[in-house]
Amino acid sequence: MIDIGATQFNGLISLPLRYANRHGLVTGATGTGKSVSLQRMAEQFSEAGVPVFAADVKGDLSGIAARGNPDGPAAQRAKAMGRTWTANQFPVQFWDIFGRHGIPIRTSVQEMGAQLLSRMLGLNPTQEGAMAICFRKAEDEKAWLLTLDDLRWSLNDMLENREDVCRRYGNVTASSISAIQRNLLALESQGGDKLFGEPPFDILDFMRIEDGRGVVNLLHADQLMEAPKLYATFLLWLLTELFRRLPEAGDLDKPKLVFFFDEAHLLFKDAPKPLLEQIERLVRLVRSKGIGVFFVTQAPSDVPDAVLAQLGNRIQHALRAYTPAAHRMIRAAADALRPNPDVNARAEITMLGIGEALVSVMEADNVPGMVRKVRIIPPAAQIGPVSDLERKTVIESSTLYPKYAAPQSPHDAAYSFTSRMREKRGMPVLPKSEEQWQEGDYLKYVPYHIGTEPVRTGRLLFWELLRIGIWGVVAFVGIKVVLAAM
Repeated sequence: MIDIGATQFNGLISLPLRYANRHGLVTGATGTGKSVSLQRMAEQFSEAGVPVFAADVKGDLSGIAARGNPDGPAAQRAKAMGRTWTANQFPVQFWDIFGRHGIPIRTSVQEMGAQLLSRMLGLNPTQEGAMAICFRKAEDEKAWLLTLDDLRWSLNDMLENREDVCRRYGNVTASSISAIQRNLLALESQGGDKLFGEPPFDILDFMRIEDGRGVVNLLHADQLMEAPKLYATFLLWLLTELFRRLPEAGDLDKPKLVFFFDEAHLLFKDAPKPLLEQIERLVRLVRSKGIGVFFVTQAPSDVPDAVLAQLGNRIQHALRAYTPAAHRMIRAAADALRPNPDVNARAEITMLGIGEALVSVMEADNVPGMVRKVRIIPPAAQIGPVSDLERKTVIESSTLYPKYAAPQSPHDAAYSFTSRMREKRGMPVLPKSEEQWQEGDYLKYVPYHIGTEPVRTGRLLFWELLRIGIWGVVAFVGIKVVLAAM
């Protein structure tokens, strides 16, 4: 059981582990306690042996790695609630796309796919079609795309051979290719190029258990939030990878992994209809893989109705209403909870204090429980970020640090990536060439117009220049003679 909070009469409200993969929604205005609720749930899942993934947008969740203060506010709040509280810390793995505050996560452009990459770049349907053609062309030519530079060269090739590409794959305009190139520059300026490279990230490394407790995987996302589409698309890619890699599991006693999608409104904002349908389908089907997904955002209206209908567990923190539209939103949020004659949800939502919430979780026979007003049980670990030294110690002591920390050389990365792509397609792996490209090697392919051999010594250079000079004088004299004769 995941103990979430206690009612006024100290009744414990808990989520049965077997229903955690019915997904959930954590909502509330800024500063009402969503992050603490998320930390409490992450700790409880870890204690139950369930790995967790969460994006640490503000850095606060990193405190899970440190023991709580026995004399701090959390201990005092637990005492005021009449509950025993023991300081604790939990196994944590820090991740960071940029590699500065966690172990880097890398993948390839090819494995990201045309649709998600188009979403990341903010392309329109015409440009997305050009991107799909670029990926198809790379697949047909076995010139798979590892980095953004590979994608850029492939787009340049399409532009130079546009007539052939149009005949084979369909119309591609130069303006579409140019727009994609500009968006690639914008993505690189946001640091998006750090996501693509070798060694590749294995999604199963999220699902580790240490000493019977699930590892809490925290993605450092404060800088990532400066590029909202990169952030949302990256998390969607992670969820997609889980769906692709994990086998069907059916109903389990506890989930294999719980995935917290913070700032979930970024995923749905301006998303085209095909992408929304993909997200809805993914959320619906990933449950059978043993994955529980919890969306964290400010209001239920941030999530489309088709996705909202899949979320059986609800934690509703306070909402504030200062406009007619906000009042309508509050009524909709209250009506989405199973009614309880003892709780006036519409009135309570605006009156909830910090750390209080309206909770409705799945109960026996897979039925949503009646809404109850609870006080969230405080976390056992530190509330607030850990120091840089503590973070560095956790990162470098991880068993995954040697696997991902050091990037491969361009030559080794290209060979590893190509070999992996060939293996996935049932093709034989080519032997590795030990000859690496060195600076100046391009001169081997530059034609020589003076003689038949490269100029290698100063003496040869002198005679070649002298010969050119003599022929120049002869040509000049000849021209003068011709002009004089005219």
